[in-house]
Parts: sequence; structure tokens; C-alpha cells
Amino acid sequence: MRIEELKGVGKVRLKALERAGIARTEQLLWRYPKDYLNYDDRTAVGELHSGQRAVFLARVKKTSTARVNGLTLTYATVFDETGEISCVWFNQPYRARSLEIGATLLFVGLITRAKGTLRAQCPQVLPAETHGIEPVYPPIPDVPPRTYLGWVKQAWELGGVDLTDPLPERLRRQFSLPPFASALYALHFPQSLDALAAALRRQSFEDLLLFRICMKQLRARAGMGRALKANMTVIQPFVDALPYRLTGAQERVLLQALSDLESDVPMARLVEGDVGCGKTVIAFALLYCAFENGCQSAMMAPTEVLAHQHYLEAKRLLEPLGVRVRRLTGAVKGAERRETLAALQSGEADVVIGTHALIVESVQYKNLGVIVTDEQHRFGVRQRTALERKGRLAPHVLVMSATPIPRTMALVLYGDLDISIVDELPPGRKEVKTRIVPEAKRAGMYGFLLEAVKRGQQAYVVCPLVEESEMMDAASASETVQQMRKAMPGVRIELMHGRMKSEEKERVLGAFAAHEADILVSTTVIEVGVNVPNATVMVVEDAERFGLAQLHQLRGRVGRGDQQSWCFLMADPSERMRTMASTSDGFIIAKKDLELRGPGEMMGTRQSGMVEESVLRLAGDAVLMKQVEQAVESVFAQPENEENRALMQYARREMENRGLVVSRN
Repeated sequence: MRIEELKGVGKVRLKALERAGIARTEQLLWRYPKDYLNYDDRTAVGELHSGQRAVFLARVKKTSTARVNGLTLTYATVFDETGEISCVWFNQPYRARSLEIGATLLFVGLITRAKGTLRAQCPQVLPAETHGIEPVYPPIPDVPPRTYLGWVKQAWELGGVDLTDPLPERLRRQFSLPPFASALYALHFPQSLDALAAALRRQSFEDLLLFRICMKQLRARAGMGRALKANMTVIQPFVDALPYRLTGAQERVLLQALSDLESDVPMARLVEGDVGCGKTVIAFALLYCAFENGCQSAMMAPTEVLAHQHYLEAKRLLEPLGVRVRRLTGAVKGAERRETLAALQSGEADVVIGTHALIVESVQYKNLGVIVTDEQHRFGVRQRTALERKGRLAPHVLVMSATPIPRTMALVLYGDLDISIVDELPPGRKEVKTRIVPEAKRAGMYGFLLEAVKRGQQAYVVCPLVEESEMMDAASASETVQQMRKAMPGVRIELMHGRMKSEEKERVLGAFAAHEADILVSTTVIEVGVNVPNATVMVVEDAERFGLAQLHQLRGRVGRGDQQSWCFLMADPSERMRTMASTSDGFIIAKKDLELRGPGEMMGTRQSGMVEESVLRLAGDAVLMKQVEQAVESVFAQPENEENRALMQYARREMENRGLVVSRN
């Protein structure tokens, strides 16, 4: 049924839905909620904290309005017996009239910190007697959330939706999963927490199962590769030229990868390791091995900054050995781009390092034999398989990740890959000391920064936003630069953010690396790959706005030299912040990060194709992981079984439809 046949779908909202890819009523039901509001799970005002999405019951104490930078701001102070909090709404002047002084209401919204005090940002206001569980769908511009929910209800009532269960009945019985139809109903219209939990588990099981089946099929169909001569003797010139000795962990992982290269079954290996463990050197050794075997290699990084840094390092380490290194990113244009494309096609380039620009159709390779992708979690399987198809024979593939994932998780997430872990840091590396710094102690932190600069050391200050915004009261990079220049006159402070052109970012990073700047204030563009050994202090503004794994990545930008390094988290003490301060083990941090995520974050995988995110957020559910693996084994144990064959075909079709994988046909 066409979407315009629903009640309440006018021209404006029809266009909004079409922009979101929704043309038929059944598509509303395949678009799952991204979260849920449990109106009965309420927090006392005195227990609210920054970063929390909260439901709280409170009385209205006073209201006011103001005009700021063209915005109408409506404020309300509300309270209960445990404390009071300010609420703010933007361009909603009617709020002041609708909030009756003394009325008790239910507020639902994000708690933020503004100028040292907590406030609720644009909270939803509901009658105090509101109860139950309500789904929260991914937002669509020009479509109010309640309106969208009404359309979903209409779509369900109209019927005509294919509710065929893709899971065989034997699997549903074995693992106590509800039927597809009842799970779908519970996801959209949860009547109880138990029903919702069962539906979420069913959806997670199905997504993981289809993903794992598809990955296993991909590996089986990878095709013949090129067996290389690959041992320590072949790469010894590279190893001898290094200005340091490899650690035992680096040697172990390198030998595993070299062994893979000697087989005509294409290597498919994930190298995991904490920040600074030396994964990149292992990758460069494999690029050199490809060169010694007369074939080309490519290394793909997720950002221009990281790709450029790898390019400079590859030139430093590989070009003296005769390797011809090229770069290819979106910033490479004109004559340099034409020359690089021609060199790759003719074979005059041995190694190319770049971003996703490496996989566009215009890039042709003469004899691509080895591929390395860095920060694998940022690409996904689809981009990786697109790059693999650039080789005439199936190329060997190494993927690297500095995002720690528990081994059992990695086995599920990267089901098509073997796994190596570099679990040893280079000698002499000191642990970065981490401290939580509340706003009241900012002046003391600035004093520490100033002393570090006087000793000739450098520092990063990372902010979540580029420019100040009334809509988001996080410290912005541009405002922080102004504030710090006032607090520390004479200190050389540079600004870098994602909106800058690549050339400007490279200039700023180059200046910082050359110690032409003392402090680099930046957004998370420096999260991966920046290596300045003289930088000994990392300050993270509004640290609660970052995930633990992201904070761990940021912390890894310091501690790269032989001096003691520090990380200051600008935040109030909380369980998340205390976890960061108590350990430097990325795997412990990753596990804690996943434990603290709410179940609503598991949503939205069916239509987006981001199965990786779904898997990562289920890391703590070891039972579910084990059950999925059991189901996969039972399917492949009897591939000719009619139900199993149908499930395998469905899995491949679904993953391709979601854009998760690229067909090799």
C-alpha cells in the first residue's frame, strides 16, 4: 500500500518520508525503533547527571523567556523533594504559557551541563499520569515523532505485510525465540519489559546469525589467491633498517601474517592491539613483502589526516629500500592524481596509501596482491570487499583495529577473519596517568598545562564541537582557544577541526609536530593516527559526551615518548569516568563501555545494514553469542538441508540488500 494512503500524510510529510526512503506502508514496520522510553523508570531530580536521558517527575517553580542570538529561549525551574533543575527550550515560546506554576508534570530529555550546573535540554513535557513504554524512532525532518508512531500503528492495522519467519522453527524452539510476527509487534508496541526483551533478543539473534552465515559464505567463496614467498628472510632488509627492535608480540603476529601470505588461500586476518602497540610497522613489513614478490599493495585509512601520516611514514621507511610509494585521497587532485592513477595501472607504483578514494571505479591496479585497512571498525565489510575486488586474483587482506574488542566478540564480529592480538607495548612506554577534573579545578589544570609548556612539552585539548551553539552547551574548540589564550598569554595555541580543508589541517598538524605550537585545540579529528612524542598532556573537554572507547583512543595520542604523560577528563566523577581513571587496558575499557550501554542502542540494524554496531553493543551477552555460533555450526553441518539452504540464501540476499557486503559476481 502506498504511504500517501495513510491518514495524516500530506504533501510536505510525503516528501519527507520519500527522502527517508519510505514509499510503502510496510517499510514503516521494517524501520525499527532506535530506543525506548519507559515512563515508569523515573529518576529523582537530585540523582540526575550529565549525559543522561532521563524521565523525572517535578513541579514547576518558575518560568522565563529570553532572546539570544536570534533564538527565543524558554526557561523553567522545576523541583522535587531531592532538588531542583533548570529546563530550556529553543524557539518554543508557548512553553512558558503551558507550564503552570505549581503543576506536577513528567519531563523526558537529555541532561547537560551548562556553566557548571545541570539542566534538561528541550525536555518533552507529559501529564504526570503518563505510564508505559513508548518506542523512539530515528528522526525524520518535518515529521513529528508522535505522528510517525501513529502511522506505524495504521500500517500494522492495515496488514498486508509479509510476516514469513526467516528462522526455521527448529532454531526458534532450540533457542526459545518468539515467532517473527509477535517479535515485530512487541518491537513497535511493547506491552511489557519482558515482551520487549524477548523481541530484542530475537532481533539480535537473527541479525547476528544472518551476518555470521554471510561472512562464512564470503570466506568460502573468496577464490584463489597468490602464494607469496614470505618469511623473515624476505623482509629482513626492512627489519634491519628499523630504528628499533620489534617486540616479541610484533614478531609473533608478523610471523602469523607471513605464514598466511605463503598460502594460495587469501589471507584474511585482523590485527588488534591497544593504541601505540606497533601495528603499523607490521603492516609496512607486509607491504615490503609484497614489493619483494613483485606485486602491488594498498593501505586504506579512514581519514585524510591518518592516511597522510601513514604515507609520510611509509616514504621514510620503504623508499630507501627502493619501494615506490604513492598517495591517493580526496585531496589529491590534478596532475598528481593523474600520475598516481597511471602509475597504479602500469605497475610503476608499488605501494599506494589513501582513504576510500582507493576503491572508486576509476582506480585500476596492475597486480594488487596485498591490502591493509586501518581502523577496520570505521569501514565495515562492504568497503573492504570493494577493495578486494580490485585484484585480479583474490588479494591477501590484513585489517587493523586499535579499538579493543574482547576476543569472543571479535570472533563473531569479524567472522571472516583470523585474529591476532598485539598485547605488548614497546619498551620504555610509561602508562598515561588519568585524572578526573571537575569545572571547579579548571584553573589548577591550566596551571599544570602552563608548567608543562615551560618544560618544553606540548599538549592536546579536545572538544566535542567546532563552534559555540546554544543548542549544545559543550565547550567548542573555537571558544576554548579564546579562553586559553586569555588564561595563558604567550603560549602558542593552534586550532584544528574537521571543517578545515585538508591542506590547512596538514599545515596545523605539521606545525604542531615541528613544535611550532605548544597546544593544539582540536575536535576528535586527532582521535586516530597523530603521533607527536613530545605531547605529554591530553585534556578532554566535556568528557561525558565521549564514549569510553573514544576516550581511550584520545588518551593514546600522548604517552608516545619517554616522558610521563597525563590525561585530564573535564567532567564530574561518574562510573564511566572512574573506569577511565582506574585502568589503561583497552579491553577492560571496551567491556565496561558495552556493559553501560542501554538496550535501546541495539536497535536500528535491520534497515541500516550496520550489523557491526549491533554486534559490538551485544558484547556482554556471552550466552547469545554462544547460541548464535551453535546455530551457525548446525546450519553448515547440513548445507543440503532444504531449510538450511534457504536460510543461507536469505542471509546473503539480506546482507547485500542492506549494503553490508558487495557481491563478487
